[in-house]
Amino acid sequence: MPLGESGLVPAVPRFAACVVVVLAALAAAPGAWADLADEQALAERFAPVVRLVEQEEECGPGEPYLPIDVDLVLEERTVALRGPWNAADLVKIAPAAEDLAGLYEYHLDYPGHALDPGCDYERWQRQVLTADGAEPTVYAHVATEAGKPGQLALQYWLFYVFNDFNNLHEGDWEMIQLVFEASDAAEALDEEPVAVGYSSHEGAERADWGEDKLEVVDGTHPVVYPAAGSHANKFTEALYIGSSAEQGVGCDDTQGPHVEHRPLVRTVPSDPAAARAAFPWIAFEGRWGELQEAFFNGPTGMNLKRQWTEPISWSEGWRDRSYAVPTGGIAGTSATDFFCSAVESGSRALVALLRSPTATLVVLGVLLALVLFAVTRTEWRPVAPLRVARRRSWGQILSASGRMYLQRAPLVLGIGVVLIPLGFVISLVQAVIIGGFGFAGVDTTGEGAGVLVLVVLTIGLTLSLLGLALVQAATARALVELDRGREIGPVEAYRLAFHPIGPLLRSLVTAVAVWVVLNMTVVLAPVAIWLAVRWSLLAPVAELEERTVGTLRRSAELVRGRWLRVASLVGAGVVLALVTGPLVGALLIILTDAPLALLNVVAGVVYALAMPFVALVTAYVYFDARTRVELEPEELRELPAEIELPGVTPRA
Repeated sequence: MPLGESGLVPAVPRFAACVVVVLAALAAAPGAWADLADEQALAERFAPVVRLVEQEEECGPGEPYLPIDVDLVLEERTVALRGPWNAADLVKIAPAAEDLAGLYEYHLDYPGHALDPGCDYERWQRQVLTADGAEPTVYAHVATEAGKPGQLALQYWLFYVFNDFNNLHEGDWEMIQLVFEASDAAEALDEEPVAVGYSSHEGAERADWGEDKLEVVDGTHPVVYPAAGSHANKFTEALYIGSSAEQGVGCDDTQGPHVEHRPLVRTVPSDPAAARAAFPWIAFEGRWGELQEAFFNGPTGMNLKRQWTEPISWSEGWRDRSYAVPTGGIAGTSATDFFCSAVESGSRALVALLRSPTATLVVLGVLLALVLFAVTRTEWRPVAPLRVARRRSWGQILSASGRMYLQRAPLVLGIGVVLIPLGFVISLVQAVIIGGFGFAGVDTTGEGAGVLVLVVLTIGLTLSLLGLALVQAATARALVELDRGREIGPVEAYRLAFHPIGPLLRSLVTAVAVWVVLNMTVVLAPVAIWLAVRWSLLAPVAELEERTVGTLRRSAELVRGRWLRVASLVGAGVVLALVTGPLVGALLIILTDAPLALLNVVAGVVYALAMPFVALVTAYVYFDARTRVELEPEELRELPAEIELPGVTPRA
């Protein structure tokens, strides 16, 4: 049973104490009884439904953290209150709510290390929840703003013990806000909200009440989807992308399955004195988490947020939408996938630098030294892209490929453009296969899903390598023609490439079949990688040597003794081509507001136009390897003697 449905209540003594202080505060405030009752009624009527990403196993993917009662971390013996001077200044163990009131820049410290969380905070939260028998909780607050008459905000604040996003930090305050055209809670009870805002990082997203993207349960309860890790609140389940502080830098995932919670609502009185009496920690002006550098620092509380005192002005800056990543499509999601991975990797690198600065800098220094060593140990000049049948150094192969790409851009881009429609065809074929299996009644779950994925990936891999092989074949033909002083265009290059297409297709299908079978075994995956490099020259071999059989064997002969050289060169070309498209797309995500689907198309096009560089590198590697093989001196079976040995008769 989900925790939010358990029906458990907070510890009775703690709750009773709160009741006493609230009664005392209300007794001194005329009319406060009615106001608070209306505020509580309004808060209960519109209490949110929280759908968290389900975590199927402990410490696994999903959302382990619940919006909890703040009192659970107060008077808790594993929590420390520390001073504002440094992270080690201990003021008190198990601080009470009264201990926090009025403290400026002090901070709470939970058991664990924010920059190296592991599973510590998740297990600690579970222990605290179990010990206190508590359920998910939100804090409701009715607020108005001077100078904004006739408008009222109903806020729900959610507190999590840890933010497991790119900016790791202890403690996390999030909120949603409903705006009414009303002067007080009593009037709002007879109205519907006019707008709803969901906090998301440093900004918020707006929806009109009744808008399609806003899901409402039982007519009054808005549904909120907190993103796994960051707890950024979203209106729907999707993978959202952000490239600013307001939207968050990185990717917020609210995709299901979900666990639904209907949190307990605790109402913070709008009267400041009554609020401080009921919840003394409201006056805390410190940090609700461990002291860390920059955005890894614990957050301030809800009382220090702008929307606490200026809720209507704050709502005027809400954005109208968040950007969801397309779940698929004929152009793929390379740009958005690259962006999400790059931001996550960059965050991890920054965390490592802050956690172990010396070790991280040493590792980076060693890697940089290795790169500089490799770059300076090879020759890059002369470039000389023509006279292809000659030996070239590692650097000269890359520089010759780059020079030829730039000098003959119309030719090489024309050759590469065939990969653009091929990408659409591959995605279409895969979609048809997936849909066809389901239409035919074939089980596509469990083991059936595994088989389907294997079939789809194999077909996609085969078609992708076929496209690359055709580009390599056409590029090799074009290089030979240019080397002979003949002008050639993309169409003519493909016409020549298709002349002996049979051996190329047979070799490619054989290579893919062997590669897939080896990778299925997992343990033989290294063998698959070894063979992939040995057979990486099959396209120019099949095209230029016009072999009907033995193409794979011939490629292996050319690579023999040069495996690392070939692997590094072809690998460098592939990396450059694979990264260029997504990198361009990721930069456009940061610099523009273009639709993500369009940016993925742009990334796919750039990738297709970069692949001829891989073909050029492969062709120059082939010419280099073939020249070296053919210029190797024939191995002598017997060496002649250079001196005569006394008493030994020379052989006639």
